[in-house]
Amino acid sequence: MKLIGDRRMRLLSFVHQGLIICLILLGLIIIGGTIYELFFRSSSPESVPVTTSQRNGEGQTFTGIGRIRVPTSDPQPGMVILFVAFTYYPEDKAFSEELVLRVGDFRQIIENYFASFSVADLQSLDEETIKKELLHQFNTILRLGQIETLYFGDFMVVG
Repeated sequence: MKLIGDRRMRLLSFVHQGLIICLILLGLIIIGGTIYELFFRSSSPESVPVTTSQRNGEGQTFTGIGRIRVPTSDPQPGMVILFVAFTYYPEDKAFSEELVLRVGDFRQIIENYFASFSVADLQSLDEETIKKELLHQFNTILRLGQIETLYFGDFMVVG
Protein backbone atom coordinates (compact mmCIF):
# COMPACT_ATOMS: atom_id res chain seq x y z
CA MET A 1 0.00 0.00 0.00
CA LYS A 2 2.83 2.39 0.82
CA LEU A 3 4.34 1.75 -2.64
CA ILE A 4 1.13 2.82 -4.40
CA GLY A 5 0.95 5.97 -2.25
CA ASP A 6 4.57 6.85 -3.11
CA ARG A 7 3.94 6.45 -6.85
CA ARG A 8 0.81 8.53 -6.62
CA MET A 9 2.65 11.31 -4.75
CA ARG A 10 5.48 11.31 -7.30
CA LEU A 11 2.99 11.44 -10.17
CA LEU A 12 1.09 14.32 -8.57
CA SER A 13 4.36 16.14 -7.87
CA PHE A 14 5.43 15.64 -11.50
CA VAL A 15 2.08 16.95 -12.81
CA HIS A 16 2.23 19.87 -10.37
CA GLN A 17 5.72 20.82 -11.55
CA GLY A 18 4.66 20.52 -15.19
CA LEU A 19 1.70 22.86 -14.61
CA ILE A 20 3.91 25.40 -12.87
CA ILE A 21 6.37 25.32 -15.78
CA CYS A 22 3.50 25.82 -18.25
CA LEU A 23 2.21 28.81 -16.27
CA ILE A 24 5.67 30.36 -16.17
CA LEU A 25 6.12 29.88 -19.92
CA LEU A 26 2.68 31.35 -20.61
CA GLY A 27 3.48 34.38 -18.45
CA LEU A 28 6.79 34.90 -20.25
CA ILE A 29 5.06 34.70 -23.64
CA ILE A 30 2.46 37.28 -22.60
CA ILE A 31 5.07 39.64 -21.15
CA GLY A 32 7.34 39.19 -24.19
CA GLY A 33 4.48 39.82 -26.61
CA THR A 34 3.46 42.95 -24.74
CA ILE A 35 7.00 44.30 -24.76
CA TYR A 36 7.38 43.50 -28.47
CA GLU A 37 4.08 45.22 -29.30
CA LEU A 38 4.89 48.32 -27.27
CA PHE A 39 8.47 48.87 -28.40
CA PHE A 40 9.10 47.13 -31.70
CA ARG A 41 5.91 47.28 -33.78
CA SER A 42 4.72 50.39 -35.49
CA SER A 43 0.99 50.91 -35.37
CA SER A 44 -0.63 50.61 -38.77
CA PRO A 45 -3.13 53.32 -39.74
CA GLU A 46 -5.79 50.71 -40.50
CA SER A 47 -5.77 49.46 -36.91
CA VAL A 48 -6.33 52.90 -35.37
CA PRO A 49 -9.14 54.79 -37.10
CA VAL A 50 -9.30 58.61 -36.82
CA THR A 51 -11.15 61.88 -37.78
CA THR A 52 -12.01 64.72 -40.04
CA SER A 53 -10.86 67.45 -37.66
CA GLN A 54 -7.28 67.62 -38.98
CA ARG A 55 -6.66 68.23 -42.66
CA ASN A 56 -2.85 67.83 -42.81
CA GLY A 57 -2.71 64.22 -43.94
CA GLU A 58 -4.59 62.01 -46.27
CA GLY A 59 -7.93 60.66 -45.17
CA GLN A 60 -8.52 56.97 -44.72
CA THR A 61 -11.65 54.87 -44.51
CA PHE A 62 -13.02 53.79 -41.13
CA THR A 63 -14.69 50.41 -41.56
CA GLY A 64 -14.76 49.34 -37.91
CA ILE A 65 -18.56 49.31 -37.69
CA GLY A 66 -18.69 46.34 -40.05
CA ARG A 67 -21.69 44.76 -41.75
CA ILE A 68 -24.95 44.99 -39.83
CA ARG A 69 -28.15 43.02 -40.28
CA VAL A 70 -31.26 44.52 -38.68
CA PRO A 71 -34.80 43.11 -38.76
CA THR A 72 -37.54 45.58 -39.70
CA SER A 73 -40.64 46.39 -37.66
CA ASP A 74 -42.99 44.39 -39.93
CA PRO A 75 -45.10 41.54 -38.45
CA GLN A 76 -43.12 39.28 -40.80
CA PRO A 77 -39.80 41.13 -40.39
CA GLY A 78 -37.73 41.95 -43.41
CA MET A 79 -34.00 42.51 -43.13
CA VAL A 80 -31.79 45.52 -43.66
CA ILE A 81 -28.21 44.65 -44.57
CA LEU A 82 -25.84 47.58 -44.28
CA PHE A 83 -22.12 48.29 -44.34
CA VAL A 84 -21.24 51.79 -43.09
CA ALA A 85 -17.91 53.55 -43.61
CA PHE A 86 -16.59 57.09 -43.35
CA THR A 87 -13.40 59.04 -43.88
CA TYR A 88 -11.11 59.90 -40.98
CA TYR A 89 -7.65 61.39 -40.58
CA PRO A 90 -5.01 59.28 -38.79
CA GLU A 91 -3.19 62.32 -37.40
CA ASP A 92 -5.93 62.92 -34.84
CA LYS A 93 -5.09 60.19 -32.32
CA ALA A 94 -7.61 61.26 -29.66
CA PHE A 95 -10.53 61.20 -32.08
CA SER A 96 -9.29 57.88 -33.47
CA GLU A 97 -9.52 56.36 -30.03
CA GLU A 98 -12.98 57.82 -29.51
CA LEU A 99 -14.18 56.28 -32.79
CA VAL A 100 -12.91 52.87 -31.77
CA LEU A 101 -14.58 53.17 -28.37
CA ARG A 102 -17.87 54.26 -29.98
CA VAL A 103 -18.20 51.38 -32.48
CA GLY A 104 -20.73 49.63 -30.23
CA ASP A 105 -22.72 52.86 -29.91
CA PHE A 106 -22.66 53.35 -33.70
CA ARG A 107 -23.96 49.83 -34.22
CA GLN A 108 -26.73 50.40 -31.66
CA ILE A 109 -27.76 53.66 -33.33
CA ILE A 110 -28.00 51.90 -36.69
CA GLU A 111 -29.96 48.97 -35.24
CA ASN A 112 -32.43 51.24 -33.42
CA TYR A 113 -32.89 53.43 -36.49
CA PHE A 114 -33.68 50.67 -38.97
CA ALA A 115 -35.68 48.52 -36.52
CA SER A 116 -38.23 51.34 -36.27
CA PHE A 117 -39.15 51.14 -39.98
CA SER A 118 -41.14 48.67 -42.04
CA VAL A 119 -39.83 47.38 -45.37
CA ALA A 120 -42.27 49.64 -47.23
CA ASP A 121 -41.14 52.70 -45.24
CA LEU A 122 -37.49 51.97 -45.96
CA GLN A 123 -38.10 51.47 -49.66
CA SER A 124 -39.78 54.86 -49.83
CA LEU A 125 -36.92 56.67 -48.01
CA ASP A 126 -34.11 58.31 -49.92
CA GLU A 127 -30.66 56.85 -49.13
CA GLU A 128 -29.21 60.36 -48.67
CA THR A 129 -31.87 61.14 -46.04
CA ILE A 130 -30.97 57.98 -44.14
CA LYS A 131 -27.27 58.88 -44.27
CA LYS A 132 -27.95 62.41 -42.99
CA GLU A 133 -30.08 61.16 -40.10
CA LEU A 134 -27.53 58.52 -39.07
CA LEU A 135 -24.69 61.01 -39.43
CA HIS A 136 -26.50 63.46 -37.15
CA GLN A 137 -27.03 60.75 -34.52
CA PHE A 138 -23.38 59.64 -34.74
CA ASN A 139 -22.10 63.19 -34.35
CA THR A 140 -24.31 63.89 -31.31
CA ILE A 141 -22.41 61.25 -29.29
CA LEU A 142 -18.93 62.29 -30.45
CA ARG A 143 -17.00 64.76 -28.29
CA LEU A 144 -13.55 65.03 -29.88
CA GLY A 145 -14.46 65.55 -33.51
CA GLN A 146 -17.17 65.11 -36.11
CA ILE A 147 -17.77 62.78 -39.04
CA GLU A 148 -18.52 64.65 -42.26
CA THR A 149 -19.94 62.02 -44.60
CA LEU A 150 -21.22 58.46 -44.31
CA TYR A 151 -20.85 55.92 -47.10
CA PHE A 152 -22.87 52.73 -47.51
CA GLY A 153 -20.83 49.90 -49.00
CA ASP A 154 -23.88 47.64 -48.91
CA PHE A 155 -27.44 48.80 -48.45
CA MET A 156 -30.15 46.24 -49.08
CA VAL A 157 -33.68 45.98 -47.79
CA VAL A 158 -34.90 42.41 -48.07
CA GLY A 159 -38.54 41.82 -47.38
